[in-house]
Amino acid sequence: MHTRISSISRPTVGLTNRSSDLQQWRGIRVKILNNNLERGLTFMQRIMQSNGIERMIKNEQLYHIKNSEKRILARKNLERRLKSQDLARKLKSILVKKIRYEATFGYD
Repeated sequence: MHTRISSISRPTVGLTNRSSDLQQWRGIRVKILNNNLERGLTFMQRIMQSNGIERMIKNEQLYHIKNSEKRILARKNLERRLKSQDLARKLKSILVKKIRYEATFGYD
């Protein structure tokens, strides 16, 4: 027996990606095979994570966030940003060394 789960959500204004806009307007559709609802739910959760819908839901919290939670979230965001900047700096230095090496020895 085939069943479909569909969660329809309204389109949001802040998105820049046209395909995700269209996906949100249509909703998420998951086929349930052999009445295996658990597998369908895990598949839907994977789709939501990959599309960033889960992140958007978490960002639109309607309840009060304690100051201690705000500090923890701010610290985590800072650590994530610093780690990303550090990795970008390392990658840039590696690429610069590679380009200099190729320019020195005539590789193209």
